[in-house]
Amino acid sequence: MSLSKPNASAATVTTTRVAPSPISGLCVTCVDGCPGYCEVGKSALRGRETMYPQPFGKVIAGAEKDYPVDFSHFNIQGSCVGAVGIEADPDKAIFPAVDLSTEIGAEGRKIKMKVPFFTGALGSTEIARVNWEGTAIGIAICGAVLVCGENVCGMDHNAELKNGKVVNSPELARRVKVYKDWYQGYGTLLVQANVEDTRLGVPEYAVEKLGVEGIEIKWGQGAKCIGGEVKLPTLERALELKRRGYLVHPDPENPVVQEAHKVGGITEFERHSRLGMVDEESFLKEVERLRRIGAKYVTLKTGAYRAPDLARAVKFASEAKVDLVTVDGAGGGTGMSPWRMMNEWGIPTVYLESLLYNFLKRLEAKGEFIPSCAIAGGIALEDHIFKAIALGAPYTRAVCMGRSTLTAAMVGKTQGQFLEETYGARGGRDYQEALLRIFVGAAQLKEKYGADFERIPPAAIALYTYYDRLATGLRQLMAGARKFALDFVGRDDLIALTREAAEVSGIPYVMDADMEEAERILG
Repeated sequence: MSLSKPNASAATVTTTRVAPSPISGLCVTCVDGCPGYCEVGKSALRGRETMYPQPFGKVIAGAEKDYPVDFSHFNIQGSCVGAVGIEADPDKAIFPAVDLSTEIGAEGRKIKMKVPFFTGALGSTEIARVNWEGTAIGIAICGAVLVCGENVCGMDHNAELKNGKVVNSPELARRVKVYKDWYQGYGTLLVQANVEDTRLGVPEYAVEKLGVEGIEIKWGQGAKCIGGEVKLPTLERALELKRRGYLVHPDPENPVVQEAHKVGGITEFERHSRLGMVDEESFLKEVERLRRIGAKYVTLKTGAYRAPDLARAVKFASEAKVDLVTVDGAGGGTGMSPWRMMNEWGIPTVYLESLLYNFLKRLEAKGEFIPSCAIAGGIALEDHIFKAIALGAPYTRAVCMGRSTLTAAMVGKTQGQFLEETYGARGGRDYQEALLRIFVGAAQLKEKYGADFERIPPAAIALYTYYDRLATGLRQLMAGARKFALDFVGRDDLIALTREAAEVSGIPYVMDADMEEAERILG
C-alpha cells in the first residue's frame, strides 16, 4: 500500500489520465498532446499557485498520507470490573457521571476548562476571519480555550501603526470582543505571536489595550515547516504588506511583475512570515518580557520538528514555567500550507507524542517543572481524544483541534444561510423553529440563554452541538474503561494492535497486555 499519493489530489484539483506510477505519480504513459491534468501538467501552466490546496482561502486541508502508525493502531481497553473515581455501583457508575473537566497552567494560574479539547490558531487566513464569530462564540459557550492565530494585526487593512508598532487593529479588537461577550468563566483567549507579530508589538497591544490574558509564542505547527502564508489578490494589497515588513512573492515592486499582473498572468501574490530562530536565552527573556507587560498566561506552540527541537521545547518550557505547551504533529489540518509539504515533512502525531512522553518523563525523574501539555495533529473524534490523552498521560491535559472545529462551524454557517434563504431573517418564528429541527444542540442553548438564544449564530450552535457529541462519546469511552475522571485515564487504558505501534509508543502489544494478571487469575 502506498503511503503517499503524489501528483494527483482533490486538494490541488488534479488527476491522472491513466493509472499512475506509484513512485512519481505520473501517468505510466505521458502522452504528447495531453492538456495537463496532473500536478506536473498544471504546474507547467500555473507554477507556484499549484503548491497549495484549492480554492485557496476557502478550504482547510489535512494531509492524505497514510502513516505507518496512527491512532487507529491502538484500541481502548475496557473492563467489566470496578470503577475508578466513583463508587462501583451500577446506579452511580453511569457514563453521564464522567467528569471531563481539566486544568492547564502552572500552579497559581490555572485555566479551567469544561472539556479537554480546544481549538487551535485561527489566524490571518480569510477562512479564519469570516468564521471567527461563530467559532469564538461556540468555544466560549463550551468553556474551552480559543487561540487567535498569527498575523491578524499585520493583515488588518485598517490597522494603525506608529513607529512600526500596532496601536489599533479593528480586526483583532473585534475578535477579542466577540469571545469576551460570551465568555463563561472557563477557558481563555490566547493570541499567538510569531516573528512578525513580535516586531509589530502585537503582544503589547493585545494585553495592554485589549485585555487579552494570554500570549502563545509560536515556533511552528504540524502542517508546515515554514512561516505562515496567505494569498493576496491585488497588487495594492501586496504592496501594503511588503511595506509592513512581510515577505511578498513575487516582488510587487518589480515592474515586470506588475506588468504580468496587469495582463492577468500573475493573478495573486503570496505573503510569507519569517522563520523563527530559537535559542534558550532569547526564549527565556521573551517569556519574562511577556509577563512583565501583563500577560497572565504564556504558552508555547511547536510543530513536528526534529526530536532535538521537541527536547528544546520541553526543556525551555520547563525552565520558563510556561502554562501550556501545544505539540502539533504532522498530518493535521491547515488553511494555508503547501500541499506536498503537509504530506511529506515532519514527525507524525503518534510518533511525536511518544517522544514527548519520554522526554517529559526524563525531566520529571530529575525533579524539574513539568508544563501542562496538549497534543494536536489530525484529531477529530472522541476516540482520538481518549487515545491522545491516554498516550501522553499524565502529562497530556488536553487536545487541540483546529480543522475539525472550523469544519463544524462552517457547516453550521452554511445551514444558517440555507435557513435564511428559506425562512427569512434570523429572528423570525419559522427560522427559530427550523434551528431546533436541524441542530440537536439548539434546544439546550435555547433553554440556557432564553431570549439571548436569537443572538447565537448557527455556526456557534453547530460547534456546540459537535463538541457535545465529542463530550458524550468521550464519557462513554471513559465509562467503558471504568475511568470516571480525566486524571485517571492512563497509558494502561490502551493496547497496541501491531508490534510496530508497540515499539514506537511503549504501549503493550495486545497479546502481551495484562497477561500477568490473567495468569494469576487462572492460577
